[in-house]
Amino acid sequence: MRSSKFVVGAIGGAAAVVAVGGLGTYLLSGTESTTGLDDISTVEVGGQRALAPNILAGRIESRYHPLPWVARHVSSVTCPSGLKAVAGATLTCVGTESGGKKVDIPVSVVKADADSVTWKFER
Repeated sequence: MRSSKFVVGAIGGAAAVVAVGGLGTYLLSGTESTTGLDDISTVEVGGQRALAPNILAGRIESRYHPLPWVARHVSSVTCPSGLKAVAGATLTCVGTESGGKKVDIPVSVVKADADSVTWKFER
């Protein structure tokens, strides 16, 4: 009797650990980000406010590989210009995988307002 309760408890505990680990992985692996538009993070592209390319590249590089089991590692991310703060705007940044292979990283704006831009990138 005692051993069956122990087994049930151990299985329940293991299931809880797996569930919490899965939720943590999901939350940390997100590719969507909201960035404030201030004097430091903003440039002008075609007469439009835009998220500066260095801010965009740094955020992508830091979030591309949040956990070893989620995605491959990239470094030296560069973006050709700022990302216009307009919903639907897109551009493609480039990073380098650990083996030296270049990888395209599509970026798009989800929503934007006068104070911030919400954008996401694809792995």
